[in-house]
Amino acid sequence: MPSSRQPVNDQAPLSTSPARDDAPQRQDDVQARTILVADDSEFERSVIRSAVEGLTRFHVCGEAGDGVDAIKKARELKPDLVIMDLAMPLMNGAEAAMVLRNTMPNVPVVLFTLYAEQMRGAISPGFGVTTILSKADGLAPLLECLERLLGE
Repeated sequence: MPSSRQPVNDQAPLSTSPARDDAPQRQDDVQARTILVADDSEFERSVIRSAVEGLTRFHVCGEAGDGVDAIKKARELKPDLVIMDLAMPLMNGAEAAMVLRNTMPNVPVVLFTLYAEQMRGAISPGFGVTTILSKADGLAPLLECLERLLGE
């Protein structure tokens, strides 16, 4: 997976480097759109962060390794969107999404999980989950979802 993304990441800086004088203003505008990534796997968080920051105009403002930490960091960092895994220690992603819905009702939560098919019928929007996506489908649907939810 990282090897297939590497050429894309190598191309992204080349396409933006000629317009460096303009880039900081554009980046500042978009960096106002921030994302918190919550997953118990450091590797998964790293891959998601790299994809978001390398292939979109959004900025990952923080990472969390469990549901409790995700709630704490969301309250501190006030992201525009949260990407949350389902299976995490201390508190799973669905439970954390419910808490966030009550404290940060306007922040979309994207449940990015291997258990998407099982969860689609079990989790209603009342749980605080905006969208459920399968990790098995790769990162492209996640990035498209971010553009749809946060894009201009």
